[in-house]
Amino acid sequence: MFKQVVYVEEEIQDHPNTQRVLSFFKEAVIVSIRHYKDVFNQSGADWRVQKSAQKLILAKRSDQYYYKGSDITPSFGYRHFYYNTLALNCVYDCSYCYLQGMFTSAHMVLFVNTNDFITATRQLIQQVNEPVYMALSYDTDLLAIEAWYPYCAEWIAFSKTEPLLTIEIRTKSGNIQSLLKQEPHPGVVLAWTLSPDEIIMQHEPLTPSLMVRIRALRKVLDKGWRVRVCLDPVLAVPGWKAYYSGMIRTLATEIQLGQLDSFSVGVFRMNRQFLKNMQGSRSDSPLLFDRYVLENDVYSYTDDLQKEMYGFIRAELETYCQDLKITFT
Repeated sequence: MFKQVVYVEEEIQDHPNTQRVLSFFKEAVIVSIRHYKDVFNQSGADWRVQKSAQKLILAKRSDQYYYKGSDITPSFGYRHFYYNTLALNCVYDCSYCYLQGMFTSAHMVLFVNTNDFITATRQLIQQVNEPVYMALSYDTDLLAIEAWYPYCAEWIAFSKTEPLLTIEIRTKSGNIQSLLKQEPHPGVVLAWTLSPDEIIMQHEPLTPSLMVRIRALRKVLDKGWRVRVCLDPVLAVPGWKAYYSGMIRTLATEIQLGQLDSFSVGVFRMNRQFLKNMQGSRSDSPLLFDRYVLENDVYSYTDDLQKEMYGFIRAELETYCQDLKITFT
């Protein structure tokens, strides 16, 4: 991965974080560029072709250091719910991932000026003077790349200085070494997305297995971290009830569900234009061509099927523990 070429913006070539990343890719050819969009926004790019030879781009973000949370993402009761984009695109390649419909490029961008993101977030907290929930980069999996760019460690350290801030780190990774070396902090929620192995093999082929994820979250849970389990997206593929029932049974066997901070459950849903873009580039994924219904510019399952799916997941979870905090999206 990223062994052949790494693109670096001229302005940040000497940045300490740039040098830190490049030290992990010593065999790569370093190509100097003016701005990351010169590569990332090239017209006529084929997302699937680029993904098969994914390149890394190191850049500086100059504005828009956070965004208001989307209506289709859970806010967990916070009035001030935001997310940021420390990186664009992901090392994984899940067939249902909206990034394939949002970006024209599959190359991965890392913004190295993390201090600017942190400063902007601190100013936001001072401005609202109320609790702020900041989800770190829904547009990637930060923990998966923590070994060569410690975004998570930097933001955990920052969160410990801001009593009004809660950060969420969502992941499918088993890369928890850095977390085990740090003291847990209540202002950090580690959120693991779990899927049945049958779904992982078919739709999340580059991600760790279910058991690897469960063992990782169990270790950080035992360490004292707050852990949320995300069953999102739940996919209504043939046999889905048996798959998700087996997954929940495995989870309940490995940990006491009551130890978890909460559950977040969501079914497949996709922005209309994103899904259209994905259908144009991923004819290999029948999932994208299911009989979804359009409501408020978002494609998802029918209301009846959604109710059935949510009801089934709730019942399966409550089989093992009645007193669970579950957020449905």
